[in-house]
Amino acid sequence: MEAVENNLAKKLNHYRHLIQEVLNQYGSVKPANGDISVYTCFDREQDHYQVFHAGWNRHSRIFGPLIHIDILNNKIWIQYDGTEVGIANELVDLGVPKEDIVLAYHAPIMRQYDGFAVV
Repeated sequence: MEAVENNLAKKLNHYRHLIQEVLNQYGSVKPANGDISVYTCFDREQDHYQVFHAGWNRHSRIFGPLIHIDILNNKIWIQYDGTEVGIANELVDLGVPKEDIVLAYHAPIMRQYDGFAVV
């Protein structure tokens, strides 16, 4: 039983590292238009990870997430993905199995069709 718990802890720590690595890449890219700052926010205690924008594009206020990921019940839950490539695809390319990724922005009834974890 202890070996199983150790393997799970290693897997989750690996997932945390991969999430932060990918989000740091997005956090280093400033939008081309406007005076917009990009922030990464990592709550390592509660397993919440975000990249968000804040600033102004001419007279319009820009504020909101580009990416929001949680780790819940030993799976990566992508709550919001405003990227073109798709964070899930990037994580799969880094070795995360699709069955460990939930596209939480899809309705629960539709998740069975997206090729990733249902819950």
